[in-house]
Amino acid sequence: MAENTVKQQQREERKNLFSMMGNAIKVDKIFEEGLPVKYLPYVLYITGIIIFYIGNTHYSDKTVRRIGKLKAEVDDLRADYTTLKADLMYYSKQSEVAKKVSQLGLEESSVPPYKIILKDGEY
Repeated sequence: MAENTVKQQQREERKNLFSMMGNAIKVDKIFEEGLPVKYLPYVLYITGIIIFYIGNTHYSDKTVRRIGKLKAEVDDLRADYTTLKADLMYYSKQSEVAKKVSQLGLEESSVPPYKIILKDGEY
């Protein structure tokens, strides 16, 4: 079988972004004499800063999600508190307490309370 030379020529002729960037920057000149070690500390420093930045971004996103969950939980607890407080105020009214204790056989006093006054030295 004969090879398809037309497709091979089309593949060679296509230029992508990376080949154009490689031709424009001429990276081959930098690495002709080997790896330039003098730039290694700067590259490591920038790499460290980038890793720290990415980690800090992930941490802040996680913190924002946790704050959202806590706000939702606080809203739920606030609603529960308001409901329970309203129920407690209703059941602590004098008429409601009288209904509850009437089942035990206790009655509400019709005589108003009076103040006991002690003289000095009497007690």
